[in-house]
Amino acid sequence: MAKMLLRAENLRKAYGDRQVLDVEALAVWDGDRIGLIGENGAGKSTLLALLAGETEADSGTVQRMGTLALIRQHGDAEAGEDEQVRAVFRAEADREHPSGGELTRNRISAAPSRHPQLLLADEPTTDLDGEGLALLRERLRAFPGALILISHDRSLLRSICTKIWLLEDGRLTVFPGGYDAFRTERDRQRARQQFEYDQYRAEQKRLRASAQRMAERASSVRRAPSRMGNSEARLHTREWTDAVLQLSHAKRTIQNRMEQLEIKEKPRAMPEIRMKMGAFHPVEAKTALEARCGRLDAGPRRLLERTALTLPTGSHTALLGPNGCGKTTLLRTLAGSTEGAVRFEGGVRFNPAVRLGWFDQHHEATLNPALSTLENVLDVSVYPESQVRTVLTRLGFRRDDVFKPVSVLSGGERAKVALARLLLMDCNLLLLDEPTNHLDLFTLEELERLLREYSGTVLFVSHDEEFVRQTATRIVRFDGRKLIPFEGTLDEMRAPRVKDTEAQRKIDISCLEMRLAALAARLSAPKKGDRPDLLQQEYLEIAEQLKRLRSP
Repeated sequence: MAKMLLRAENLRKAYGDRQVLDVEALAVWDGDRIGLIGENGAGKSTLLALLAGETEADSGTVQRMGTLALIRQHGDAEAGEDEQVRAVFRAEADREHPSGGELTRNRISAAPSRHPQLLLADEPTTDLDGEGLALLRERLRAFPGALILISHDRSLLRSICTKIWLLEDGRLTVFPGGYDAFRTERDRQRARQQFEYDQYRAEQKRLRASAQRMAERASSVRRAPSRMGNSEARLHTREWTDAVLQLSHAKRTIQNRMEQLEIKEKPRAMPEIRMKMGAFHPVEAKTALEARCGRLDAGPRRLLERTALTLPTGSHTALLGPNGCGKTTLLRTLAGSTEGAVRFEGGVRFNPAVRLGWFDQHHEATLNPALSTLENVLDVSVYPESQVRTVLTRLGFRRDDVFKPVSVLSGGERAKVALARLLLMDCNLLLLDEPTNHLDLFTLEELERLLREYSGTVLFVSHDEEFVRQTATRIVRFDGRKLIPFEGTLDEMRAPRVKDTEAQRKIDISCLEMRLAALAARLSAPKKGDRPDLLQQEYLEIAEQLKRLRSP
């Protein structure tokens, strides 16, 4: 029977007058693989900190029946003490000027070094390259204890999690099954909510119409004419009174039914974007940017040499490469924001019609913390307030959220404000460095839609494979110290490799079959000096290789 590792009851946490968490009960059992999801600012990191004992709840209890460790999203980035774990994650504690991915590797290596029974991981994929993501996925799969994972990486959630916790409006809802099962169930619930809301509104409309008809009929009942005799007038008055009373009673009955209707809330729905972002001042030329690079150095490291970069107008280009290869340094160089020990020899030529928008990983410097979300975006927007509100709603700011000062927003919420500013500015070329970092899953999907609708040119760095697949129309990858372009999507770039691998597999099978036939002939008629035992051993080894290659 599985052992309970953690239990919490009546957890409540507020910041000021804002209730962040109101969780009645939760439990974690040995072997659990839990994905914790929710919108930015929902309190996911706060919940992990409470469970880990790093933050005190306003009320409630947390019982820990096993050892645990927390992979933090920010903060201390010292590598773990276990040399084997450090080596697996290539964590280097004494590296000068480590990249974001290298800092993440350090944080990841520190937690498993403690050999916990329960691992809490807060966005452990931040800034990791493809190799790092594959390594993290492998290690989490092999982790012998329980896991609670906050991540916006949908492929990681799909491959790891067998249960989803949804944190919404401070409350926790448990969905059995993986991420895809959660999405299916959530869509089913939303469809049901929409159906019930439509039925509620239709019944409300019908009852109001019936009440209005009753009121009109009551007002149209004629009183007795003044020339009518007394006996006839009394009879007519009694009939009139009875009719009015009946109609009034029917109207009150309808009004009572309206009051007793169970109120159904309208499900959240994203408004449609009815504008072509990035087209305010379009670039008419074929090329938006051309850069030639004699060399690009960061301190003692040579990142690029004798290479070039071209951005066709209207293209959405993903810049791919391993951690530390120089993706961020290149973007900053193109944006003209290099500093420190970066040296660049070459030239960057923007088309004269280009209006540049730059999203740095340290985007908070572009925001005024004293102003509200709406004011920060309106300050630079070339679109009217109605369209600004539409984009902010798509990015998760609803109703009065747009009036909150930026100073009280979470890191993910501030990233969304910075992205909204860029999308709504008079820009037609965007340089985006890790725009998906710290975004919740729902906002990430909306950002994908917004960028697909963006008519300007985009060059971005992201380690989120699904985001690249959904938004990039072409790829530029670091290969050694060169930039290698591919005119097509991520799937199209990988397709030839799949074909080449299949062709090579067929060649290998053919060669092994020929070798096997030759060995069989020698075994049936050994030549002088042949060792039948060694021939037999080689035959069996090649037969086993063939078996592996032939299996799908």
